[in-house]
Amino acid sequence: MLNTIFLDRDGVINVDSPDYIKTPDEFHFIPGSTKAMALLTAHGFDIILITNQSVINRKMVTPATLDAIFDKLKSGVAAEGGTIKDIFFCPHTPRENCSCRKPLPGLILQAQKKYSLDLKETCMVGDSAKDMLCARNAGCGKSVLVKTGNGENALKTLQSPKYAPDHVVEDLLAAARLIIQTSPR
Repeated sequence: MLNTIFLDRDGVINVDSPDYIKTPDEFHFIPGSTKAMALLTAHGFDIILITNQSVINRKMVTPATLDAIFDKLKSGVAAEGGTIKDIFFCPHTPRENCSCRKPLPGLILQAQKKYSLDLKETCMVGDSAKDMLCARNAGCGKSVLVKTGNGENALKTLQSPKYAPDHVVEDLLAAARLIIQTSPR
């Protein structure tokens, strides 16, 4: 039975930007995303964010500003009745070859260690091929691709059955409803 939902941030929870989200004012929820997280929380799922945030090492955002963006996210979710259990982020650029940048599973493995998770009882929800590959690389029990953000483009690159998501839905609210329906508590 699923108990933990890993969520990507940009393109899943909030509107993504090719110029990156650099301030709290640039952070805008995708309609229905806070309601989705409230539904998941109400049904007993733990929500953990798993997000690449190379804006830190690109020197575009300070750690304090990223914290302020995360605070806005958590406040918006809490106002709807949801809870974010934790946030794991990779500050590295692709050139740094770290083990925590998706599609590598480092962030999920950090969460697994911190919370003693059985990864077969987790689900990764994302909008990119990197998210779906990360789910597979980590051994998540389920993966759900949302069509918001980069989801439509990801479908084109995820043709291999080895990497295809278990489900494809319109947005995070549809993903939450699917998870709740297929994983009764």
